Amino acid sequence: MDEFERYKPLIDDFEAFLAACERPLPTVVRVNSIKTDPDRACAALDEAGIAYEEPAWQPGLLRLDTDRPGATWGSVHGWWHGQEEVSAISAPVLDPRPGERVFAACAAPGGKGSHLAALADDSCTLVANDRSLGRLSALRFNFERLGVTSAAVTNRDARNYSMKPFDFDAFDRALVDAPCSCEGTIRKNPDALDDWSEGYIETVSTLQRKILERAVQATRPGGVVVYSTCTFAPEENEAVLDDVLEREDCRLVEFDLALDHDPGIAEWHGEAFDPSVRKAKRVYPHRNDTGGFFCARLEVGE
Repeated sequence: MDEFERYKPLIDDFEAFLAACERPLPTVVRVNSIKTDPDRACAALDEAGIAYEEPAWQPGLLRLDTDRPGATWGSVHGWWHGQEEVSAISAPVLDPRPGERVFAACAAPGGKGSHLAALADDSCTLVANDRSLGRLSALRFNFERLGVTSAAVTNRDARNYSMKPFDFDAFDRALVDAPCSCEGTIRKNPDALDDWSEGYIETVSTLQRKILERAVQATRPGGVVVYSTCTFAPEENEAVLDDVLEREDCRLVEFDLALDHDPGIAEWHGEAFDPSVRKAKRVYPHRNDTGGFFCARLEVGE
C-alpha cells in the first residue's frame, strides 16, 4: 500500500494503521428502527444462533459473527441493514427531524438514506438522489425492504440540482456523502486502490466541491449540511471544505463523535486551509477496528 505513504505525517502509529488496513473488516448491521428495535433484533439473532456484540459508540449497531449478513432472516425482512460501521456516522450528525425536508445528494445504494429516514421516524420529506440510474435500482430495493415510505427518488446530477419540480424552495438539511477515491474502504474492498492515482484525486475533488456547493445553495438559511467521504486524502476533504467556505455563505460547526478520531488538518503540502476545518473529524481504521472516514457539519448562513 505505497499509496498511503503520503499520509504518514498525518497518522500516529503508521505501522498499526497499515496493519489494520490489511485485516478483514468486521461484519456490522444497523438495526432498522422503522421496522423493529434493538431488543427484538437481538432476540431474533439469539434465536438464529448468531453471536453479536453492540459497539458502545452508537446505539442500534451490531457486529455479527457471520460473513453473510444479507442472508440472515432479519436482513431479508428489513429488520437490519448491512452497513460498514463508520458509514453510520453521517446520518446522526445531520440529525434529521420529523416534518423536515431532507436532501441526500448522492444516496445510492441507500444505506445512509434509509438511516436518515429512520432517524426522522420515516415522517420527513426525504429526497434521495443519485446520478447513476443503475445504482438507483439498489436504492429502491433497499428502501422497499427497509419500509421507507417518506422518500422521493430522483436521478439527476447533484452539481446543478434543480428545485423546480418541488413545491418548496429549499431543504432544511442536506447530506453530501460524496463520490470519492474510497481509500477508507480498503478493508472491505481489497481492490479499492487498483485505479488509484493523485490525478484521480484531483479530478474527483472538483466534483465533490461542486456537489457540496449546490447542496449549501439548496439548503435554507440556518439549515445544516453534512459532508462525508470514505477517503483519507486532504484534497477530497479539508481542501473541498476550504473552497466551499470561501465561495458560499456557510460555516463549519462542532459536533460530538464517540469514536476515537483526529480533527481535520489545517495544512497539506504547503497549502493552508481555513482553521475551522479542524472541526471536521478523521476516523482511522486502527483506532476503532473500522474503515476510514471523514465527516464535517456545516451551518448555512442566515
